[in-house]
Amino acid sequence: MTLLQNLMITIDCREVASIKSELVVYVSDQVAAIPTLKTHEFMLSSLDDAEFIDKNMVITAIKEFLESIGEGRNFAVISMNDMISIKSISGKVIERNSPSSSEMFSCPHCGFITRYEVEHQNHMKIHYL
Repeated sequence: MTLLQNLMITIDCREVASIKSELVVYVSDQVAAIPTLKTHEFMLSSLDDAEFIDKNMVITAIKEFLESIGEGRNFAVISMNDMISIKSISGKVIERNSPSSSEMFSCPHCGFITRYEVEHQNHMKIHYL
């Protein structure tokens, strides 16, 4: 295992909270990882315990997403150990009307994400059959 590969990576989204939901979908698709949402961050886990997540791929995916929404020059992607932070360079805040993380439910087993608590509870049942 190299320093750039991990089983789990945490991405701090405090400064881009309004786009966190869109970002987690894009990044997890690009690196083929299972996302888990938290209040101000999300975590990516490998699909298989024998596989590692390439941190460089995660950083590249974050930068691509920021570029795609025209914010690439306003934010820096900083990596330290198994934590990646997205920091505003000029203090600019991205303001969008997207669902807040408190309205999203994420399965800790497989990363399934939904806005509906009932759907989340029903989904969780399949892991305990």
